[in-house]
Amino acid sequence: MKAIVMTAAGTPDVLQMRDVPKPKIEQPTEILVQLKAAGVNPIDTKLRGRGTFYPEQMLAILGCDGAGVVEAVGSGVTKFQPGDEVYFCAGGLGLQGTGNYAEFTVVDELCVAHKPASLSFPEAAAAPLVLITAWESLSDRARLKTGQKVLIHAGAGGVGHVAIQLAKLEGAEVCTTVSSQDKARLARQFGADYPILYQQNDFVAATLDWTGGEGVDVAFDTVGGKTFFDTCAAVRVYGDLVTILEPDSSVGNLKVARNRNLRISLELMLTPGLQGLVSAQKQQTEILKQCANFFDEGQLKIHLSQTFPLEAAAAAHLAIETGSTTGKIALIME
Repeated sequence: MKAIVMTAAGTPDVLQMRDVPKPKIEQPTEILVQLKAAGVNPIDTKLRGRGTFYPEQMLAILGCDGAGVVEAVGSGVTKFQPGDEVYFCAGGLGLQGTGNYAEFTVVDELCVAHKPASLSFPEAAAAPLVLITAWESLSDRARLKTGQKVLIHAGAGGVGHVAIQLAKLEGAEVCTTVSSQDKARLARQFGADYPILYQQNDFVAATLDWTGGEGVDVAFDTVGGKTFFDTCAAVRVYGDLVTILEPDSSVGNLKVARNRNLRISLELMLTPGLQGLVSAQKQQTEILKQCANFFDEGQLKIHLSQTFPLEAAAAAHLAIETGSTTGKIALIME
């Protein structure tokens, strides 16, 4: 089969199209999927640049997100049959025999959900990682409730645009940071009540003004760096701050967070896969099932801004690394 392999850690040109053996079902609960599309995420570019979680297992096939058609199932599979259309977030972290930048992949059924009927394969492939990240951050970490106010950073981005919609479905009011008027309009389309153009306005001051000086109940940081520490002042006393990046103590400290008695949570949706936590993987699949209903009911949308053919995976990585993209990017298999 054709696949994009990562030959070494480095620039996008380490991603090369190769002929590799088609994966085979080896465990009773595995399914073989003919991939139609694969999502491209910032984690892919980071792993490509610095090395995978399994550096001793090269060559690697990247890509955590995939969507396609079930071709074959193991003897213990109970939820799927050949011909089913599916989507999932599994593999792609460097472990041999996994990855979705390819024509086929094998994945355990516990990680797989039926594809939303209303989404194309590229749209479905772009969705899983950001859906799970946003859901876990807002619902599981911050325990977001109806009537609360939330600040979501980078509301036109992959995680951000989904987080806005999930927060609105929960009954929250949403303000979000964006870098341009075009992105502000996009954020409003997804339900944001108050887009803040952070390059022109102090987002902390704007957030405090929006909340009558109190601060938001929940803040969701998808940017990291200094933004994480600055956000502490925009959260109410005893509020919640969730980040998907590791806090960098060289650019700030948690004095304001401590004084405001904030509850700070770290979100890494890859943990269940990396640590083999079966119950957590099942819970993430339940998230995909519920979101599939939301998509098909018209309550949730995925913003797929660009697609690339599989062989142009390097170009897709470059597009993400420019930092100017909105929504999500996907690779399409011919």
